[in-house]
Amino acid sequence: MASSSISDPPLPPAPPASPTAQDDRGRTRVLGLSTTAFTLMFAVWLMFGILGKPISEEFGLSEVQLSWLVAAAALNGSLWRLPAGMVTDRIGGRKVMTFLLLLSAVPTYLVSQASSYAVLVVLAFLVGFAGNAFSSGIAWNSAWQPREHQGFALGLFGAGNVGASVTKFIGPPIIAGTAGATYFGFVDGGWRLVPVVYAVLLVLMAAATWFGTPSQDRKPGTGKPLREQLQPLRQLRVWRFSLYYVAVFGAYVALAAWLPTYYMDNFDVSLQTAALLTATYIFPASLLRPVGGTFSDRFGARRVMYWTFGAMLLVTGVLMMPNGHIVIAHADGSTSEHLGYSLGLVPFAVLVFLLGCAMGVGKAAVFKHIPEYFPDNVGSVGGLVGMLGGLGGFFLPPLFAYTKAWSGFPTSTFFVLFLLTAACAVWMHWTVVHMLHHESPELARHLESPTDAREPEEALA
Repeated sequence: MASSSISDPPLPPAPPASPTAQDDRGRTRVLGLSTTAFTLMFAVWLMFGILGKPISEEFGLSEVQLSWLVAAAALNGSLWRLPAGMVTDRIGGRKVMTFLLLLSAVPTYLVSQASSYAVLVVLAFLVGFAGNAFSSGIAWNSAWQPREHQGFALGLFGAGNVGASVTKFIGPPIIAGTAGATYFGFVDGGWRLVPVVYAVLLVLMAAATWFGTPSQDRKPGTGKPLREQLQPLRQLRVWRFSLYYVAVFGAYVALAAWLPTYYMDNFDVSLQTAALLTATYIFPASLLRPVGGTFSDRFGARRVMYWTFGAMLLVTGVLMMPNGHIVIAHADGSTSEHLGYSLGLVPFAVLVFLLGCAMGVGKAAVFKHIPEYFPDNVGSVGGLVGMLGGLGGFFLPPLFAYTKAWSGFPTSTFFVLFLLTAACAVWMHWTVVHMLHHESPELARHLESPTDAREPEEALA
């Protein structure tokens, strides 16, 4: 690692304060349709969180096998985020988003025809391509939105994460109400009908995106050499932002897919009840992104990240405690039990809801950093951050399964999240302390001003 300078270069001039009415209509349509498209694609990306249980019953899958099915979708939903963001900067989000919608529709439909576990894993991987819509949408909206409103706009777009709840609501009724039926002579009911419905919606959404957004798109990366687009990725802070995003987004993806099974296995509830309880986590973790963006615009992204990591550490610290008691063996051979502890369904659901609130606010705060520090490279930087954050959604489900198998404690899931959050909080705080030490104590009251108190520039040698 090498430190090339103490302060960042000044931000470029802000865009004009008086946009035309045509600009206002264009950015509103881009924000509205891209958010709707992302919501749908996020629902498709995480549909195996609900479909996993009936799929497991039909194919006789173990918990570890199911975790790899979920992880396969998460993997491909992350791998292409960097190129998707860069291509969006070059050719415009209208083309990229439409392409992603149509491309995702094909494997989504084919899931309904799967006949083996191996085929399902391959199709789950291909379905995961829908997850790459995030970095495309971030770059697209950053090109259209004025900087003073980017925190809110990017938070509103990111609220499309609520798509993870769509399958939680529509999946169980469709599965229960259509089991054993056949439609049009070739579409089976039950869990196989859900991907067919999504495939049709993806095609319709592609048409709406293409015809509903401005044909004259904004392309801030046009003509910019690839080397120049990738240059900011040498800075260590980009990788630090990526680790933050693993904690607030990668963990969100993993937990959204993991919780239905967790509820059913540990609290003996039905699939529909588990889906609704999971939705109480997904909704705040998604819908509070605009709130997190607004807080970041007003109070500063770094301060909001302190709040986020503090809340996550507190909640996961409680959730990781295993149910049980201390057994004391006495000298006469008898035993006694003391300090019995167990967390019931209601307090567990409340704590998971609070965890979702913290993640929802934190996701927006992480991406508020990017257009401030890298206004001309949102596609590449946002793509890398989104890619590595999404890869957390790939690694964490198997890690949850293996740590549970190793420890025997279901709550080990939250121990993993506690350690991840602690690593992020320590690195962030060390960076702030390092900045104050090398600049001046006067910066203590300017921690959030991009022009008055920039972090020391971190570069990869």
